[in-house]
Amino acid sequence: MPKKPTILNRKPVCHSRLFAIETLEIAFSNGTHCHYERLKRNGGNGAVLIIPLLDDETVLLIREYSAGVDRYELGLPKGKIDDNETVLEAANRELKEEVGYGAKILHPLTTLTLAPAYMEHDINVIVARNLYPEKLVGDEPEPLEVIPWKLANINELLATQECSEARSIAALYMAADYLRSI
Repeated sequence: MPKKPTILNRKPVCHSRLFAIETLEIAFSNGTHCHYERLKRNGGNGAVLIIPLLDDETVLLIREYSAGVDRYELGLPKGKIDDNETVLEAANRELKEEVGYGAKILHPLTTLTLAPAYMEHDINVIVARNLYPEKLVGDEPEPLEVIPWKLANINELLATQECSEARSIAALYMAADYLRSI
């Protein structure tokens, strides 16, 4: 593996409520210098993506409006980790806010990135099992629709074209593998 490049300079370009854009001056071990721009996490403690399993065959998806693609999407619940909150506490809170269930068992599965070449963001993927009803008020602008879906039918979910988010799709396949291994 080549030697990791050195960041020589960081310069903020602009900030929004969610993102900060910065330019990086980077020196590679072969002497090449480049400038990169990246979306930097604007504060915060990271994020969680939860795979809520009603049973070992059924996942609970949510349908919510996704402004980036201007349509409703089916996917997994997710959200930011609040200050003074662990990854698992954040997962259980988001689960209660978005799906109306808490989980007695929370298992960290992996951490995923979306576009690591230009985004600093990653998300902790958590499997939630032994669910029990409990609803917390969240920050969603409208009620989310909860849709039970059989894990064996992930390909059918993709064929509906209502689920296009890569993190949710990867997490669903990983959850199916995880359940086969326990």
